[in-house]
Amino acid sequence: MDIVVDDLSGPEIARFLEEHVRQMRSITPEGSKHALDLDGLRNADTTVWSITDGHTLVGCGAIKRLDPAHAELKSMRTRASRTRSGVASRLLEHIIAEAKGMGYARLSLETGSSAFFLPARRLYEKFGFRECEPFAAYRPDPNSTFMTREL
Repeated sequence: MDIVVDDLSGPEIARFLEEHVRQMRSITPEGSKHALDLDGLRNADTTVWSITDGHTLVGCGAIKRLDPAHAELKSMRTRASRTRSGVASRLLEHIIAEAKGMGYARLSLETGSSAFFLPARRLYEKFGFRECEPFAAYRPDPNSTFMTREL
């Protein structure tokens, strides 16, 4: 598997992220959906990585700069046919290392609190993330779980 910074210009990543946003909208109440669409990820403060297996896109993830020492993990997604195959772990390990290399001291995230998101929360816990209070512009929300870890 290869992990590269993605410039978001390809049609495959565009479709992949559109699927992500569509799925999040279908399972998350409108005021609680925080997934960034393609335009939201095309920001100077955001870096997106894609992971491929051969020529197949199998996952993506991003970090968004909040301040010089703090970034937010965004848009973690694994192709449905590849869940529980190590894609997300490999990508998250890479993103954490990249965030450290960029000089961040803390990495935080928001994910859903429903049972659908339990595998994601367990993955983040495995990598040292712990629940925390809302950060940045987030507000308390029963549909959200906030997590953070020091780097």
